[in-house]
This record gives sequence, structure tokens and C-alpha cells, in this order.
Amino acid sequence: MGIAAMPMYGEGVEQARQRVYIQAIECFQIIKGSKIMANAAAPTEIRLSKDRRTLSVTFDDVTYDLSAELLRVEAPSADVQGHTADQKKLITGKKDVEIMSIDPVGNYAIQIKFDDMHNSGIYSWSTLLDYGQNHDTMLAAYNEAVAAKG
Repeated sequence: MGIAAMPMYGEGVEQARQRVYIQAIECFQIIKGSKIMANAAAPTEIRLSKDRRTLSVTFDDVTYDLSAELLRVEAPSADVQGHTADQKKLITGKKDVEIMSIDPVGNYAIQIKFDDMHNSGIYSWSTLLDYGQNHDTMLAAYNEAVAAKG
């Protein structure tokens, strides 16, 4: 099975081949990444706080408290992250967002539905571990970006 390099409007054949080549590399990186995610250790516990604003995730006796705000604004979805780094969106106004539900995705991730109806992110075990280990740094960087935006 091959990938056809059909030119898009205003695009030459060589540009189409280059675009398909880049897309193929991106797909390989996603597939390669999913092997890492599939092999990541599953958390031993996932617990939602009573106020629905904190998700506690435990890996190997270390518990990380992840704010619903950070989980929402850094959602691993194309809607938030885009398809490339320069397409990432700065999501604001989510300080009081709550988690409505958490559903398992296979044996490698969860899907979170927020009270603003966003539910397209798939949070792999490795993503949750990364967010836990870097929560404060990520939240500080987010707050700085929001402040800079004004």
C-alpha cells in the first residue's frame, strides 16, 4: 500500500511529494511515540477530588495532583495542541473548569470530559506522568503566557 502525492490547489507535484513525505514522518513519530506510551507503567490509582478540580494520579507510590485547569489548557488534542508546535492554542478562562467524567481508553490512557464540554484529549499514562512531574513548571509557563497576552 502506498501513499499518493496528489497536488493540492496551487501546489506542484514536487511540493505534493514533500508534503506527503513530511506527513509520513509525522505519522511514524506518532506511531513510534505510541509504542512508548503503550509501554509506560499504568498508574496504580486515579482519584478525582470532591470539588472536581484536581485529579490525583499515583505512579509507584508517588502521587501527583493535577489541576483541572492545567489538564484542560494542555489537553493532548489537536483542538488545543494543533498538528504542529506553531499551531498550539493558548486557552484562557479555564481557572474554574471542572472534570465531569473520566473514561478509560484501552489499557494505556484516559479521556477526560470537562464542564466546558471539551473531551477530545487522550491522556496516556506517559502524558499524565509528564504532567505530574512538570505540573508547577507547566502551570507557571501557562500563566506567564496568559499574562503576556494581556
